Amino acid sequence: MTVTLFKAVCSTGQSFTPLFLSPLSLLTDSKKQLRIGRSSGSESKYRVRAMPCSSPVVSADNGALRNFKLNESTFLASLMPKKEIGADRFLEAHPNFDGRGVVIAIFDSGVDPAAAGLQVTSDGKPKILDVIDCTGSGDIDTSNVVKADADGCIRGASGATLIVNSSWKNPSGEWHVGYKLVYELFTDTLTSRLKTERKKKWDEKHQEAVAEAVKQLDEFDKKHVKVEDAQLKRVHEDLQNRVEYLRKQTDSYDDKGPVIDAVVWHDGEVWTVALDTQSLEDDPERGKLADFVPLTNYRIERKFGIFSSLDACSFVVNVYDEGKILSVVTDSSPHGTHVGGIATAFHPKEPLLNGVAPGAQLISCKIGDSRLGSMETGTGLIRALIAAVEHKCDLINMSYGEATLLPDYGRFVDLVDEVVNKHRLIFVSSAGNSGPALSTVGAPGGTTSSIIGVGAYVSPAMAAGAHCVVEPPSEGLEYTWSSRGPTADGDLGVCISAPGGAVAPVPTWTLQRRMLMNGTSMSSPNACGGIALLVSAMKAEGIPVSPYTVREALENTCTPIGGLPEDKLSTGQGLMQVDKAHEYIQKLHGLPCVRYQIKIIQSGKSTPTSRGIYLREASTYQQSTEWTVEVEPKFHEDASNLEQLVPFEECIELRSTGKACVKAPEYLLLTHNGRSFNVVVDPTSLSEGLHFYELYGIDCKAPWRGPLFRIPITITKAHAVKNRPALISFSGMSFVPGHIERRYIEVPIGASWVEGTMRTSGFDTARRFFVDTVQMSPLKRPMKWENVVTFSSPSAKSFAFPVEGGRTMELVVAQFWSSGIGSHETAIVDFEIGFHGINTNKEEVVLDGSEAPVRIDAEALLSSEKLVPAAILNKIRIPYRPTDAKLHTLSSDRDKLPSGKQILALTLTYKFKLEDGAEVKPQVPLLNNRIYDNKFESQFYMISDLNKRVYGMGDVYPSSTKLPKGEYILQLYLRHDNMQYLEKMKQLVLFIERNLEDKEIIRLSFYSQPDGPVMGNGNFKSSVLMPGVKEAFYVGPPTKDKRPKNSPEGSVLLGIISYGKLSFGVKEEGKNPEKNPVSYQILYQVPPNKLDEDKGKSTTVACTKSVSERLEEEVRDAKIKVLGSLKQGTDEERAEWKQLSTSLKSEYPKYTPLLARILEGLVSQSIGEEKIPHYEEIINAADEVINSIDRDELAKYFALKNDPEDEEAEKQKKKMETTREQLAEALYQKGLAMAEIESLKGEEASALVSNEGVNVVRDDQSVPESHPDPFEENFKELKKWVDVKSSKYGTLFVIRERRCGRLGTALKVLNDMIQENDPPKKKLYELKISLLDQIGWGHLVSYERQWMHVRFPPSLPLF
Repeated sequence: MTVTLFKAVCSTGQSFTPLFLSPLSLLTDSKKQLRIGRSSGSESKYRVRAMPCSSPVVSADNGALRNFKLNESTFLASLMPKKEIGADRFLEAHPNFDGRGVVIAIFDSGVDPAAAGLQVTSDGKPKILDVIDCTGSGDIDTSNVVKADADGCIRGASGATLIVNSSWKNPSGEWHVGYKLVYELFTDTLTSRLKTERKKKWDEKHQEAVAEAVKQLDEFDKKHVKVEDAQLKRVHEDLQNRVEYLRKQTDSYDDKGPVIDAVVWHDGEVWTVALDTQSLEDDPERGKLADFVPLTNYRIERKFGIFSSLDACSFVVNVYDEGKILSVVTDSSPHGTHVGGIATAFHPKEPLLNGVAPGAQLISCKIGDSRLGSMETGTGLIRALIAAVEHKCDLINMSYGEATLLPDYGRFVDLVDEVVNKHRLIFVSSAGNSGPALSTVGAPGGTTSSIIGVGAYVSPAMAAGAHCVVEPPSEGLEYTWSSRGPTADGDLGVCISAPGGAVAPVPTWTLQRRMLMNGTSMSSPNACGGIALLVSAMKAEGIPVSPYTVREALENTCTPIGGLPEDKLSTGQGLMQVDKAHEYIQKLHGLPCVRYQIKIIQSGKSTPTSRGIYLREASTYQQSTEWTVEVEPKFHEDASNLEQLVPFEECIELRSTGKACVKAPEYLLLTHNGRSFNVVVDPTSLSEGLHFYELYGIDCKAPWRGPLFRIPITITKAHAVKNRPALISFSGMSFVPGHIERRYIEVPIGASWVEGTMRTSGFDTARRFFVDTVQMSPLKRPMKWENVVTFSSPSAKSFAFPVEGGRTMELVVAQFWSSGIGSHETAIVDFEIGFHGINTNKEEVVLDGSEAPVRIDAEALLSSEKLVPAAILNKIRIPYRPTDAKLHTLSSDRDKLPSGKQILALTLTYKFKLEDGAEVKPQVPLLNNRIYDNKFESQFYMISDLNKRVYGMGDVYPSSTKLPKGEYILQLYLRHDNMQYLEKMKQLVLFIERNLEDKEIIRLSFYSQPDGPVMGNGNFKSSVLMPGVKEAFYVGPPTKDKRPKNSPEGSVLLGIISYGKLSFGVKEEGKNPEKNPVSYQILYQVPPNKLDEDKGKSTTVACTKSVSERLEEEVRDAKIKVLGSLKQGTDEERAEWKQLSTSLKSEYPKYTPLLARILEGLVSQSIGEEKIPHYEEIINAADEVINSIDRDELAKYFALKNDPEDEEAEKQKKKMETTREQLAEALYQKGLAMAEIESLKGEEASALVSNEGVNVVRDDQSVPESHPDPFEENFKELKKWVDVKSSKYGTLFVIRERRCGRLGTALKVLNDMIQENDPPKKKLYELKISLLDQIGWGHLVSYERQWMHVRFPPSLPLF
């Protein structure tokens, strides 16, 4: 790899210093990974989970060490674990099979090409073959093309003048320009560091300005003890305004970051890129465009750059769509580099810290979107798959995922199946970090058949070395937080396990070389690196590489972790062993490459199909059940019909680990078309608790192969709570560090929440426990409750959480693995659970918009409960249809599927308006909250104002965005290769959900009578429900006066309603349903607004004008209307407008509305080279308007009061108000034109006299009467009619203060105007920058110019 550094960077050549990091230095800051992890207390940024207590490991080959001590070499080896999976033994025997010839695609947050150990492979080849931002978060629109002037200068997209290096080849002479706010390319952590550094420098300059402003004010006050002169008062006010402005600027400082200009051109061979990064540098001579060493697409030259020495952030570039799109690729968190380092890092001087496969190469496919805090998007996932196939990768590692409601389902899963089955890529992924409860594996790693899902294992050496524990466990075991199977459809979930922690490389911007992280995010690349060793060997030995062969070898050579059958739900088939898998593959050579697809369905039913048998609910294990199992061999798509499919025939012996309750045929003859057989499961004689069995098939001709396929059978036989009240206790549970206890309970029908008490005893030092519960429901993600509780001494703690009656609940209590280490006392835990519930006849309460209340029937089935209903409406949801829908084909550069299908994009545009500032969240019910279990490929939205300023972005998990009042545009971007699907979405309904302010929240009332809402009587407060006795009450709709303003017809008010009360008490009970353990949705449909009583009334006013007079007026007004509609974009159009205006003016010379319309037309004209004549024409037109109005009559009219009941008087009032507005507008435009002429002529309006060291000397009183100031006279006249400080006319006031040298006052008024303007006007901010520049506050000028790129971008960013 050729590495080009454009800025000085921190040296990475220093020797490694051992890192002693606490267990808090854990997993990535990737927000997406946090969706499948857990956070707690002060460690909320990371996932910290306990080690489980498993049965002893049956083999010592997995890294278990008894009574061992670390030395330097074993310590370093523990930081990058390889011995545990047999990789060290394999490499000792086969040093050249270290990943050479293998390419791994890392689907993650991005891999830093500058990170330690990621430059070259063990055999000297480039380590990273390509670096791709699959999300589009680093895309820059470079479709704008410019030409260089005679001096070799071009105008950058940011507006800066850029000098092009004369040595750069550009045959076409066309330069594509674009720009980017650099913080959009950085992680939050890096941005925070840079903001801190930049703020220090800004503060220094700002304090200088503050000190100077205070000094000037102080000197003035000392010289003028008593100020009575009006002019001096204004001078003093101006000085005060300067100080106040600087003070407010200190409080409102918000660094949006520097802007970098990007230039793209074709040098005759390749697309080439240069960046101007001067705004990142303190030295104005550094970062210039001409000094940049040009880059091209990374895969061509494999060069990267560094933005500046301050950020130390590396980047690469890729150009797409014929130079129209530039992708600047940075990582979105350290996670991806860490993952890539575990799999492939090569440190020639520190071999113990090598990754598992130092000879392997990789491509970095960034799927973590920087705009979303590193969460993955559908776009990123699909583009990553395209890139992996295009680069002919052998393996994919993906350490991302989340919970899912449908396993092995969705658009991404379909494409993964194609990539694995057709293109033979081996896909490895993390199982998730949501353990220790069952059925917590995440998608895609733990739920997808074609993916090898990896659990996280920790060895004693890792615990002692990487985690620095005082007393490591005596045996290796699975981390407690590692997600468990089975999946909802019974599949095992976890395939294999691998070490789940490492000290591995991280990006240079972290200012360190390595970092400790742990999680299944780390176990997956460890396994992937181990598989790379196998693939390297297979290629070298001429063995065809197949994901089917590799998976069979891995699963059948694992070292079991734990001795109980159910341990497989935690660890999969066990800890992978590279050397044994290699031996297996060698023996397997020559046998068919085939996978065995399992489909299971309960006899007598047509749906659903499953991949295992999972008997979790009481109805499934109270009697025997019969299941039909279909086993179908699946070959790769390129398999030969005659040579592979037809001859395929296997004699299978079926074996069961649970013969007492699982009955199946003994043998099976399997051909290419598959075979079905029946299985009977009889769990009736099983004891309460967890039971796990496997039914597996053995090749009769080659039994050494082990199981060819496995059918997991999981039974959780729950304890039925029959006593009333419904209480259950688990006493005397003993805990040592890392121990886990599981209990299964059949939640009584009628229960909706649990109140639990956990009592501890028998220990001295503090103990920390994880308490989880999980319930499963069809087509829902697992219903999980989790808590982390610390006992500083033996005591009791109470919990409350929702449950679903009639379904099995797993209760898991685990002592945190390092809690209590050093103390050999056993903690004793007693856990008591009480089930409570109030059943109602309505799962969701809907108030239909009428005045009628809704009746609710309530009943307690388990025990007496206090009925305390409470309901609030705290959100409003307004529906919108698209105002525009555009469908287009995406570029084939990165959006063409391996199948050859082209991806299409649909952009839907919605418009909405906020009358007040609010926090809003867009909702698309059809698409939200599903990434992997969604047949739609991708969605992304962007909210912007009319100035194109972007306020918010999001994807399937919309987030709340704070918006000021104003009009907004929301664009929703959908992708798919099927045009018909997108066509159906062109009228997709989107909801804008807004949180109501505290004062707007509606608390609903309850009644014991149906007429209560109208009559105001029969209020219902509370009651005691006796078991089996129903009670009814009513919930009333909100009254009209309580409904929030801006709640149009068709909108819905949303909230929650609760009925019960905790026995141990909660503050605000009966008032706030959010305080209760279980609540339900309530909504109110906003009815049509009341008809306007005045609407439809005829307003017949006697008309005294003749028909001919009325006709003449109508014709006149029609002519003026036509004049106003004429465009003036071209010279011909302006000539036509001029001709008509002159004609009309000669026809109606004194008609004020016509003259005002002519003035309006002149103002709207684009200004050519002859600027002064144009402004003089405006002044003349304004004078004509002014002279056409009898100002004395107008003044007299507004001095009188009018009778509002007199319709004729009201009509006259409107006419006179219009005339006043026309007069004010004419005076205003005249003043602006006069100021422009002064500026253009470069003449000072008056002699500026230095007064007290401040350029504030003149106003209207200082001008001698013999020399009247036309501008001042005009301003005085305007001041008579309107508030000159208002947002409409304030610009002239600002100009006037500026003419007088009172720049502080001008700034104050201008700031007030900016606050009132909606949306903000660019001209006002440009005027603000001009004032700041004139005062000499350069640091504020730079600050405001940076903000201009945020407030007024030339176009919306790319999706």
